[in-house]
Amino acid sequence: MKKGLMLFFLFIAALTISAHEPQEEQKFSPEKFDAELHLFIINEAKLSPQEAAKFFPVYREMQNKQRGLYDRQRKLVTMTPNDESSCMKAIKERDDIDLEMKRIQKTYHERFLDLLPASKVYAVLKAEDKFYRHVFRRFNRNKPQFNWPQMQQPQRRGQQGNQK
Repeated sequence: MKKGLMLFFLFIAALTISAHEPQEEQKFSPEKFDAELHLFIINEAKLSPQEAAKFFPVYREMQNKQRGLYDRQRKLVTMTPNDESSCMKAIKERDDIDLEMKRIQKTYHERFLDLLPASKVYAVLKAEDKFYRHVFRRFNRNKPQFNWPQMQQPQRRGQQGNQK
């Protein structure tokens, strides 16, 4: 347990030091992203150092299993099937990946409940969702916005002018 606490505090120290580095050209760093996510979860779910030390190794294990599925999903998105058979196969593979993702989540949520009270697990899940929404908004602020074509709203009956 002492080793887990020491790793936890080293993690916090590393995050604090990296936060004070000059912000030159920022490249995506998976380590920094994970550190920010973990710190956010700790703060939002109010995890104690002991809880965090028990929780995050299992959480990382879940993320590693999910990462392989995300890679498969990304490959599917980039391919363009050119016949009905290939389209059907791609649809089924997407569905299989989604189901496997949910199985992994369910399995690990049950494991989390063995480590933490349900209220803390729920807070962790909410914090994770909140973090990803925040990252998505931050990412979109730095991207040029795509101008969607204006869609005409279908007119309802009775709104087609003042015709009677």
